Amino acid sequence: MRASGRKRDALTTPDLVLLSLLAERPMHGYQANLELERREVRDWAGISRPQVYYSLEKLARAGLLRETESSEAAAGPERQVFATSTRGRAALADALESEAWTVQRARPLFLTWMALSWQTRRGVFLRQLRRREEFLSKELVREQEVLDSVLREVGHEFHEAVWMLTLTIAEIRTEMAWIRRVRKKYRRRAPARNPEYADGARRSGWAGNPDRGSKFKKQNLSG
Repeated sequence: MRASGRKRDALTTPDLVLLSLLAERPMHGYQANLELERREVRDWAGISRPQVYYSLEKLARAGLLRETESSEAAAGPERQVFATSTRGRAALADALESEAWTVQRARPLFLTWMALSWQTRRGVFLRQLRRREEFLSKELVREQEVLDSVLREVGHEFHEAVWMLTLTIAEIRTEMAWIRRVRKKYRRRAPARNPEYADGARRSGWAGNPDRGSKFKKQNLSG
């Protein structure tokens, strides 16, 4: 029972995002949701509108938020204005020291698709690459517009929001350049020459190539 209680009280990503936001200025739940949407929070943190209200109640109950006086207090609990308390700032600072923030890698869905793409039908591989490139082109324009807006707001380039966006833009540009290289090489795609398996057997490669038809049949290296 105690273990489940500790797990329930552990700080989640939505909790930490709200502690950081309300350390800037007091807000009620509706204001917090609007501001997080303005900052396009879903691009960098998994948090929904219902989670905002749940986290506010949880953090206030734990003493990590303090209620502030507001002319809107009579409007109901959803208009209660909160600010991060001293305990809340300390809890946020403690959480940001965790090594877990620095030793994880993202698992993009496109990377999963690439691993499985040797099973695609003829022509699908190249078509999907083009779709990905079109998507990234639009995202690049959007992220650049957001960066320009942030620079106007903060007035300098030495800000975490600027660094986040420049990293995202650099990643998009790197992937787009990689896609262009793969498009030039995809016709040379072939199965693995020396495949190995956990049971020690040597069979056909995990990277077959049905996209190129019968010219590149799976190899059988068991003999």
